Amino acid sequence: MQLLSISDPQIWLLAGISVLVVFSILVILVAILNVFTIVAKKTTEKAKAVKSTIETIEQAKTFEKASEEDKAAVAMALYLYFQEKNNRENRVLTIVPYPSAWGATLNPRL
Repeated sequence: MQLLSISDPQIWLLAGISVLVVFSILVILVAILNVFTIVAKKTTEKAKAVKSTIETIEQAKTFEKASEEDKAAVAMALYLYFQEKNNRENRVLTIVPYPSAWGATLNPRL
């Protein structure tokens, strides 16, 4: 008794599905590896940016060597930054809940 023969169409269907599954898994793995490559490149770029920032900070530590124009530019940048920071704080909306009969039924913590 022979269970499956080469002329049986189900064998070819099973073989075709198996090949499709293997190749689809390979395509998915290639896509995942490409995503990891993109993420690694972005991480490397961020590391380079951090390194250049650290180098800039090291250069800024030599403040005594800076010219008067550089010192004035830094002072102006700090002044504008703190002015904008104060302006942003004024735009904060604070909502203070107060107990009411309607609110107490919806929120029992009040």
